[in-house]
Amino acid sequence: MRHIALMPFGSAGDVFPFIWLGKLLMARGHRVTMVSTVVFAEAAEAAGIGFVGLGTDEELKAIQNDKRIWKLGIGTKVVLDHAVAWSPRYLEAVGKLREVDLIMAPLTAFGARMAREKYGIPLVTVHLQPMVFMSCHETPLLHPSLKWFRVLPVWAKRFLFSLPNAVDLLALPGMRKICSKHGIEPPKSLWREWWDSPDGVLALFPEWFGAPQPDWPTNLFQANFPMEDLTAEMAMQPELADFLASGEKPVVFTPGSANVQAERFFASAAKAVRRLGIRAVFVTRMGNQVPVGMESRILQVDFVPFSKLLGHASAFVHHGGVGTMAQGFRAGVPQLVMAMSHDQPDNAERLQKLGAGIALMARDFTPERVTKELERLLNDNAFAQAAEVWKRTTEVPSDVAEMIRWIEARMSCG
Repeated sequence: MRHIALMPFGSAGDVFPFIWLGKLLMARGHRVTMVSTVVFAEAAEAAGIGFVGLGTDEELKAIQNDKRIWKLGIGTKVVLDHAVAWSPRYLEAVGKLREVDLIMAPLTAFGARMAREKYGIPLVTVHLQPMVFMSCHETPLLHPSLKWFRVLPVWAKRFLFSLPNAVDLLALPGMRKICSKHGIEPPKSLWREWWDSPDGVLALFPEWFGAPQPDWPTNLFQANFPMEDLTAEMAMQPELADFLASGEKPVVFTPGSANVQAERFFASAAKAVRRLGIRAVFVTRMGNQVPVGMESRILQVDFVPFSKLLGHASAFVHHGGVGTMAQGFRAGVPQLVMAMSHDQPDNAERLQKLGAGIALMARDFTPERVTKELERLLNDNAFAQAAEVWKRTTEVPSDVAEMIRWIEARMSCG
């Protein structure tokens, strides 16, 4: 039995895939400890995973309440600022764990890479979305204004990628200070040296969503979407089951589990529901964001596993997080995406190219536009047909046993 430390950084969509990994590794007989923010203690422990909590509820609420995190462009800086600030906590947590044989973490968990350098523990970088692979061949949509960049020849993109980049400009100065303080040789470039671990890179999305490119890391294993949503740990609420059984299939709306500034999202959604005469389920813990006066047509629930809910839905409207989108693929429902920042514009564009949905930027998520596009989504059978194709594709089981063997082989690296 080996000891594996999982170190996710972010919201539920960033953490649930690591719970999925933890369950698989424990089934193989390994000991697993998750190091993450305190809000995920209950979810990890319900899955039987050891847990080390970081931060306080007050700190995390302050982060969630920061409206800048959802601003296009600015949101990336905010995330990187938090990633730098939290890196010593992750490093300290690893230092207190005993006999760790492997760390698995996203690229934003800089403390995980610090632990690799300081303690010599092998590290697998876990990428959840294609956007983080900065390929000169099939370049992801880094920003909606940079579509022109992707049509450049490979040599031109390679040159531009060699210039100073946002990750180093925003995060490297702080990380150099922290590394020096902890006796770790800082990288010359976070992007070029610490983006992907030399011990191994795990991509948790299928090739049909993001095909590997010639300049992706060679020590890569690509699996399928993890599809973890705590369905084994959580039952559907009785009032939700009653609502689903009482009429036509509703449209499901969610702005993401971490979004507590979604008043505009739900205001536009409610007006579209009223104009189209449809029913809806609003999934959000912030019930005060949901407009009142439409209780007969709209049910608000704090949380429900999408694997239980989306099979009863006519369409799925959300923020474009890759885990949320994957649940839509699995359910075979057409999707309408309101992309805000981070990887969401790239994910939304991929969805649209696959024919299974429509991509909007946040600025276009108006009542008029949502009504128009949702009507298209519900009435144009081409979307439903494409969604069914990708549902069948996601139903093809991936070889998780091969993935686990690959992970176990990384323990001898470093």
